[in-house]
Amino acid sequence: MSTVYTGVPARSPRAIARALAGPAAVAAGIGVACAAVWLGDPTTPGGLFPVCPTKFLFGIDCPGCGGLRMAYSLLHGNVSAAVRYNAVALVSVVLFAWSGLAWTVGRLRGRAVRSWLHWRWTPWVAGVAFAAWFVLRNLPFPPFAGLFV
Repeated sequence: MSTVYTGVPARSPRAIARALAGPAAVAAGIGVACAAVWLGDPTTPGGLFPVCPTKFLFGIDCPGCGGLRMAYSLLHGNVSAAVRYNAVALVSVVLFAWSGLAWTVGRLRGRAVRSWLHWRWTPWVAGVAFAAWFVLRNLPFPPFAGLFV
């Protein structure tokens, strides 16, 4: 279901509650996922979370490898470890936080607020960034060997 913007800002408590229902549901889902990552501790080998299928089958890191460990480190305030585990995923977290905020503000204002998701070159930049990350982190020589997790 797509968001319908009325062009009228949400002013009454009922309209504000209706406007914030979608973002609140997404935030609750993210909160549950963060709690699962916090409790599951993906930095401990043999823990609750399985090994990435790409890493298990082929022995290489996919663009998402280290993402759960990055989230765990970020939840514990260890930004340097988060960057070490998956720098591209960390940038993605920041970009999706921006788009979530723009979506929430747009729902309250009654009109869309542009974010990076509305730029026409976003899919190309994201595709190139993920492809480059996939290749670079699997190169077996310095300084790229340090990106392998």
